[in-house]
This record gives sequence, C-alpha cells and structure tokens, in this order.
Amino acid sequence: MNFKITLFLSFFIILTSCGVRQTRESLSNGDYDDAINNAVESLKNRKDAKGKQDYVYLLEEAFAKAKERDQSNIASWFKDANPSNLEKIFNTYQQLNSRQDKIKPLLPLKLLKEGRNATFPFDDYSDQIISSKNALVKYLYDNSKALLGSKDKMSIRRAYDDFIYLSQLNSDYKDTKKLIDEAKFKGTDFVNVYTKNETNMVIPIRLQNDLLDFSTFGLNDKWTVYHSNRQKEITYDYGLIVNFRQIDISPEQIKEKEFVKEKQIKDGTKPLLNAQGQQVKDSLGHVIMVDNFKTIRASIYEFRQLKSTQVVAKIDYINFNNNQLIETFPLASEFVFEHIYSKYTGDKRACEETYYPNFDRRAVPFPSNEQMVYDSGEDLKTKLKDIIVRNKFRR
Repeated sequence: MNFKITLFLSFFIILTSCGVRQTRESLSNGDYDDAINNAVESLKNRKDAKGKQDYVYLLEEAFAKAKERDQSNIASWFKDANPSNLEKIFNTYQQLNSRQDKIKPLLPLKLLKEGRNATFPFDDYSDQIISSKNALVKYLYDNSKALLGSKDKMSIRRAYDDFIYLSQLNSDYKDTKKLIDEAKFKGTDFVNVYTKNETNMVIPIRLQNDLLDFSTFGLNDKWTVYHSNRQKEITYDYGLIVNFRQIDISPEQIKEKEFVKEKQIKDGTKPLLNAQGQQVKDSLGHVIMVDNFKTIRASIYEFRQLKSTQVVAKIDYINFNNNQLIETFPLASEFVFEHIYSKYTGDKRACEETYYPNFDRRAVPFPSNEQMVYDSGEDLKTKLKDIIVRNKFRR
C-alpha cells in the first residue's frame, strides 16, 4: 500500500514539474497568455497547496508583463494614428479585460514564503472597449462603403467581409444590412452557360436542357452563380459555352454466336463396384450405393444487339469583360446500347443459372439516334461538372 502511495506521489510530482517547466518556457519566450492559461488551469484545484506556489509566482509575473506589453502597443498604435490599427486596439482592450476575468475567480492567491497575496492590478476597460469599438465600427463603415464604389470585385468582396464583421459588432448600425446585400450582389461573378452546335446533327432539346440545368449541379458558391437563362438586370462576367463538335453513331448490329456447354449432374445412385466389377458391400452385407453422374449438354445460340454513340465537345471559358477566351477543355462521352438474348437446344441445366435470363429475352427495337445522343447526357453532365469544379473562373 505504501509503495502505491509513493508511486502516485512520484507521478504527481513529475507531472507538476513538467507543467511548471512548460509554463516557465512560455513566459521566457514572451508567450505570456499561454503561460497565464497554463497557470490558471493548474490553480483551479488546490490553489493554496505548497506544490502550486511556482504557478502563483509565474502567473503574477506573466500577467504584469502581458499587461505592460499590451498597453505599450496600444499607446504606439494611438501615436501612429493609422485607422487600420483600430481593430488591433479594440481587440487588445478586449484581451486585457478577458485576461483579468480569467484570474478573478482564483483570487486571493497566497505567496506563502513572502506572507502576502499575489498582486494583480486590475483596471476597468469598459469605456476603452466601447470607444474603440465605436471608432472601429465607423472606420469599417466608411472604408467599406468607399470600396463598394469600386469596379474591382475583389475589393467589393473585402467590403462585404468587413460589413459582416461590422454587423457582428453592431447589428443595427445605419444601413449596414442593405449594404451587405449590395456588396454580395456586386461582388458575385455571374456566369452565363449555353450550348453551340457545330455538328451536322440535331442536338436533342432534352439533352440541352439537362446539360444547362445547373440547379442539379450544385455548383453555385459564395461568389459564383451560373445562369442558363440570361436575366436582364444582370451584367454577366463570364461565359461557359458547351460546343458540340462531333457526334458519331454506329450502325445497328446483331452479332450471333453459337457455343456448347457441358456439365456433369447427379442422376440417382448406383452400386459401388470394385476393380473386378463386383458390388462392394458393407460389414452388414448391404450393397454400398454411390452417386451416379451423367453429362448433359446444351447448344447455345446467342444474339447480341449493339449500337453506340460518341459525342465530342469542348468547353470554352470566356471573359465577357474583354471578350477573350480564357481556356478550353475537351469533353467527350460514349454510350453503348447492348441487348443480349439467347436460344438453346438440349438441357438448359448445362448453363450457369446467371445466364438463364437471356433465354427469356427476345429481340428489342434499337433506340433512335436521338435517344442514343440523349442517353450520353448523364456521362456528359458528370464530366462537365468535374471540369467546372476543378477549373474555377477565378483562381
């Protein structure tokens, strides 16, 4: 029992010393808040224990140094008078306040050797937090509204992000909600998607509609919207053109094949014979019976109906702002119609059971050329979506 207690105490001492060493290293490296977090976590239980004294000293020192650093930074930013520092000032005042809130529940913290409580000079930062937030909100509003007048969509997107941040700081500030919607619209790339037919064949309307039904593609993202039908109030930034270049359709074919299947199957039983042709009996004098096998055959006449189509296209990315071709991607799809039916003579059991359905089938009409082209559509859609996902208009 004493051994277990000694082992536990040794393990506890090792853990404590490791924690203290890690906290001291953070303090030495200038990572004051990491040192504070480590010390606070360690002092949540048995804060007045003798073994926790190192944490109290480290917490006192880390707090003082962190406060001095933050206040020095704030003074420097105020002196610089750069409005881009307003967010740093606001965040630092919040950091000063939250650091105090972490430590308050632990107070008082005793320094046993010195016979005093650890010193943590707290300040009320509520006025500074409010005033720095108001200054930041005004700056975000004025700066973002100016960016909103830009023709550069990336600048407008930055304005959108800043308006969102502003609304988190003050949800009812002026007309921020309306400006968020405006920035979202102005910062969005609108892409017009349409098809061109450069073949000598008629492209089925159903296929064109399916390819242009981008609502099923799930491709719209935060800043890109695809339209197959142009809307009057929208100026389109890009075009995505599906150019059909070539459609090849094979002749209708019926291929015939004849083959024979053989299999041995059980056909009752028969007496077991020895090498001399005599019946073998068991110890009781009974004739030993064994399975009797026979070979069955079936002649198979197989008919395979075949017809295939290949659709070749290219995808053009167009920049409507300068009417320049951005990039071209190849797109091709093949669809094969295949129907198998069979007849047989002999014993059907010579075939595998998985083949049996072929005997129940008969010849069917070949699909029309239009249907063949349409049936290639699912594969075309998948490949088109993959091209768009991998190749955004803005990279």
